[in-house]
Amino acid sequence: MPPHDLTRRPVPDASAPDVDAGRAGAALVEHYPRLVRLAYLILPPSLGRNRRVLTAHALAQRALPRGRRSGPVPPPRRADDCDPAYAYVRIRVVAAALEVARPRRWNAWPRRAQLPPLLPQVWGLRLFPRSGGADELALDQRLSALSGPARAAYALRGLEGLDDTRVRRVLEAAGVADPRTALGRADGTPAQYGLLASAAFDPCSLQARPTDLPRRRRRCRGALAAAAAVLVCGTLLALPDGGLRGGPGAAPAVAPGPVSGQAMNPAKLSRVAPAAWRTADRTDFSVWPARGDRTGDPVLLRRALAAWDRPGDSVQVSATPGTPAGPPMGAPQLLYAGGVDDAVVVLLYDGLRVVRYAEAKDGGGGAALDFARVDGAGEDASDALVVGRTDGNVRYLTAPWVRDAGVRDLLDPAAGVRPLARSADGVTDPVPGAGSGRTCASWNALALRDGAGTRLVTDLGELPPARLLAGPPAAPHDATGPADLADWAHTACLLPAARAHGVRTVNSWQFASQQLPGADGRAAWLCTRAQTWRGAGALVLAQFRAPGGEETAPDAVVARAEDTPACGKRQPRALAGVLWKSPGGQWYVLGAGSSQFASLATTGGATGSTAGRLLAVPAGRGAKARLTGRLADGTVVSTLP
Repeated sequence: MPPHDLTRRPVPDASAPDVDAGRAGAALVEHYPRLVRLAYLILPPSLGRNRRVLTAHALAQRALPRGRRSGPVPPPRRADDCDPAYAYVRIRVVAAALEVARPRRWNAWPRRAQLPPLLPQVWGLRLFPRSGGADELALDQRLSALSGPARAAYALRGLEGLDDTRVRRVLEAAGVADPRTALGRADGTPAQYGLLASAAFDPCSLQARPTDLPRRRRRCRGALAAAAAVLVCGTLLALPDGGLRGGPGAAPAVAPGPVSGQAMNPAKLSRVAPAAWRTADRTDFSVWPARGDRTGDPVLLRRALAAWDRPGDSVQVSATPGTPAGPPMGAPQLLYAGGVDDAVVVLLYDGLRVVRYAEAKDGGGGAALDFARVDGAGEDASDALVVGRTDGNVRYLTAPWVRDAGVRDLLDPAAGVRPLARSADGVTDPVPGAGSGRTCASWNALALRDGAGTRLVTDLGELPPARLLAGPPAAPHDATGPADLADWAHTACLLPAARAHGVRTVNSWQFASQQLPGADGRAAWLCTRAQTWRGAGALVLAQFRAPGGEETAPDAVVARAEDTPACGKRQPRALAGVLWKSPGGQWYVLGAGSSQFASLATTGGATGSTAGRLLAVPAGRGAKARLTGRLADGTVVSTLP
């Protein structure tokens, strides 16, 4: 893989002949907030903010091709050189939003996109983005005066960063008859593109207000009266022939599932004594005691077990990658049952998975059921579980052997650990979510101290938090030292790439330090590996840090790969390169390898070699070079794919 230019990150080629439906779905999930914001900006403001928000989400969710096949689907015309799957989904979103913006004719049926969306639906509330300032309001008024294609051109310029040629291609692929006129009209609006990232144009960060309450009450009363009348009439019509009477063959209200009666019986749940962990041969989730103020509530526990056995339509089920979501084979272990903020939570463990059941305290709404794989967790991986998330804050349930808990901001390594209070059951006070701000101004990690030392863990959107490590792959250690924390200050804001991947540990390792040409200081080379609970699917990032930047600025990612043994125990080495411009204006191909490399060489746009593991070769701007390294045994190795 050629080294990357730090001044302009290269964009993958989209010349592939097909766009796989699975890749299109992955692109939609990964870029969903961005696509919804794009649709929101293109939709006509005359819809009203509530309808505009719901329609933007509906258009993004309908962007995938119809049908359930997973084979390749015909790609759109090449609109720009971004990822083809994302380009395909983006064009469908733009085309659908423009279809809504087209004027409706009195003598023609409305198109599907012009009708109110069937899904998503919100009852009893009006949703709208957060209020902006005077600049955002003025920009929204200017955009409302433009045509749909002109708004699309403005949004593609500002939000997607496309030049006019690429904007024109996207508009043509979306069915715009005259893209040049749309671009010309968009030129009449001041280029305040930075405002498009404001919360005022974010349909994923919303405020809620009730609808007209008196009118809604009148409608509810009328609907109840009508329903009662229908019920009485139906009963009267059914009495003569008994067609609606339940017989011996009628299905029960809740059909029994495949789980045995023992597993479904709250009285059979496994409960560990509070002090069992002190004398147990191993220290993991299997010796966690049952805690919480609802452990003696059989009705709650039966609901949780029934939802695990056969979740109904009102239960939202989620599972980390590689985690089976089926019922337990036998009676699971109860870890926690009690109130957490506005919810009632039950945590269960079956030796392979941790399962979290949550329902509202007031009994309204549905329930949530989350699965996370935790097989093979030892003491170092079973210190805490996420027990609740509310308003961007996270509460953890800590292990009984955890002596102290605190919070550390990874972006401020000199600030130290702030104490974190816990209840008698081990539930922590709310902790602001990691990287919850739009600009990654902070990244909170949980510092847990037990008899073996202090560990840092952070929330990546799953039940078990990910443990943060530092050091060579053969002997990583907890990232608690000053040098480790200094490196993590530049790595923390890269962690969103590992969210929802089922990550168990993240190890960030500085494998080389290089003196830059022209006595411009020393650069650092790091390799970060996010290891998953399932073993496969690891994410690896190669990072470059030039001197002179901000103390906590994220490192530049020069290579990325998934499901690779690089930077791990099986392949404890790293090799990366970058195209770098010195302050004097000279371009260089820089390369660095870990201690296993005896020599490096580059070919292509820049040619050179070195007898060590650090390389600096003069090159031209935009040079495409290929970096290779030779190990001590003569094996030739390339950079990350």
